[in-house]
Amino acid sequence: MTTLDIFRNNAFSVTSLTDAINKVPFIPGKTGQLGIFTESGVATTSIMIEEREGTLALIPTSPRGSPATQNKHGKRTARAMVIPHTALEDTIMADEVQDVREFGSEAALQGVQRVVNDRLGEMAGKHDATLEHLRIGAIKGQVLDSDGATVLYDLFSEFGVTQYDEINFDLANAAAAKGAIKKKCHEIKRQIEDALGAAPYTEIHAFCSSGFFDGLVTHPDVTKAYDRFQESIFLRQGQARGQFDYAGIVFEEYRGSVNGEDFIADGAVHFFPVGTPGLFKQYNGPADFVETVNTIGLPRYAKQAIDDEFGRWVKLHTQANPLPLCTRPKVLIKGKAG
Repeated sequence: MTTLDIFRNNAFSVTSLTDAINKVPFIPGKTGQLGIFTESGVATTSIMIEEREGTLALIPTSPRGSPATQNKHGKRTARAMVIPHTALEDTIMADEVQDVREFGSEAALQGVQRVVNDRLGEMAGKHDATLEHLRIGAIKGQVLDSDGATVLYDLFSEFGVTQYDEINFDLANAAAAKGAIKKKCHEIKRQIEDALGAAPYTEIHAFCSSGFFDGLVTHPDVTKAYDRFQESIFLRQGQARGQFDYAGIVFEEYRGSVNGEDFIADGAVHFFPVGTPGLFKQYNGPADFVETVNTIGLPRYAKQAIDDEFGRWVKLHTQANPLPLCTRPKVLIKGKAG
């Protein structure tokens, strides 16, 4: 067998490579740890979202025997959304696997496969970061491209709703009225509950910038509650560092950036409910390979191309086609330290 014939082994087929990259252990970030996104594969490169607008109105009184008020049905609207395509390629040169195999040896498979798997692991990490960035965008209401500025989808515009006004916590004002911050938290909870309607939730979560989190826990109105929370933290098994439960909201310091731009802007905080069925969804589209046409999409794909002319390299191609969404963007509320 020739030097690069090993890559024609079934272990390096599109099926095996795709299976390998999806098995690479990874932590997609805070959104993955919360488990708020429900993933489902689709066989198309776009999805159709159907919305049924429920209406609730009081029934006016009318004289007995007169015509009854006619019931008004909710409107149904549908919108198509193209699933983003993210792809990455890398090349493994023959010299890179020279020292892990013997020429013509069948035992070469294990050594070369280790090199390929290591490279797939590196590429998977970049897909993880990209997915987290897209998911944070869905939580903020704007799904952004990798530059942190190009808007792929403005969910408020797509769903025809207006975001609630930004909440100014005025954390720099130490002389604020006692209970002012707690009052703002209650206001946020009421707004989210109004936007959810009859839909249930388990908690209100907030992703904070480091500046907002520090300003919150050091504010005179909050300090005592935070100190008590810290004193009892040993009773909270699995409690994440940088979390603080206050006034019915779980505030969590979020760390993450792309191209030097923080996922959560300095001084900002974003509120969203957790535990609402179908609120956060992620659709995974199929890859643009001949083998995957009209098949149900997977989280990631991997494929290789061999230099058939000289046998000097093998090119790896990985891709993911995720579209994370908040199906009720009205519940997404933004705040600032002030």
